[in-house]
Amino acid sequence: MALQVTARDARRKLLSRLVEIACAAAVVIALIPLVLVLWYVLSRGLPALNWAFFTSMPKPVGEAGGGMANAMLGTLVLLTIAGAIAVPLGIACAVYLAEYPRSRLSWAARFAADNINGVPSIVVGIFAYVVAVLPFRRFSALAGGFALGVMMLPIVVRTTEELLALVPPSLREGALALGATRGRAVWSVILPAALPGIVTGVLVALARVAGETAPLLFTSFNNRYWSTKLNEPIASLTVQIFTYAISPYEDWHLQAWAGATVLIGAVLVVSILARTVTRRLERMHRP
Repeated sequence: MALQVTARDARRKLLSRLVEIACAAAVVIALIPLVLVLWYVLSRGLPALNWAFFTSMPKPVGEAGGGMANAMLGTLVLLTIAGAIAVPLGIACAVYLAEYPRSRLSWAARFAADNINGVPSIVVGIFAYVVAVLPFRRFSALAGGFALGVMMLPIVVRTTEELLALVPPSLREGALALGATRGRAVWSVILPAALPGIVTGVLVALARVAGETAPLLFTSFNNRYWSTKLNEPIASLTVQIFTYAISPYEDWHLQAWAGATVLIGAVLVVSILARTVTRRLERMHRP
């Protein structure tokens, strides 16, 4: 009997070890494409990076050098517009979904958010073109920010709703027991408790849309000059990279690799910032 128990334990440990090895192998295999992409982009982009790339405007065809300063500023402008549209609307919608989870309107909102999140970005670009470009007969930064905001909105909604659902019901019940209204309980207790995750979700959503090109081709278009006017076409890193990548000029190809490196670095910085902010906010709310 003891021998049977020992053999059974040995088989169980062997099976557990095999599963651990299989999981570790799956992780390594999943990381291989990411490492290869990062290595290839950085190996091509880092040699082309210099201070002039961050401070200079694009050079005309045939002139070496130049940079993408206008595209970097344009990307920040577009993300600011997108965040101003998606963040307040997304959080407000998520609060309604969390407070009234079984209403018909909540079901419709979840269904719409899930479907919009799966819509190809080029379709969102066409929608924004019809809504924000054709009526005004011009490409603009506002139209580009609107397109990115539409893509951000479902991410913010679903992320915030899930985080609000994780807040312990005892916090809401305690606030209501002390005489707070439902709105006051949400504003003063529920949202602060979920704030670290909400901030992380917003930053991840910004990083997600920062690399989109197709919607901007239909909305903000591009601008080779320094422009910050919201009612005019504006440059962006992704469109500038696309334009340079399909050109026949080798110098522009190097600029495109440098722009891709900057874009990857920006996404990495945002990801690190999201983790840092989350940890600090968790410490502030920790009793």
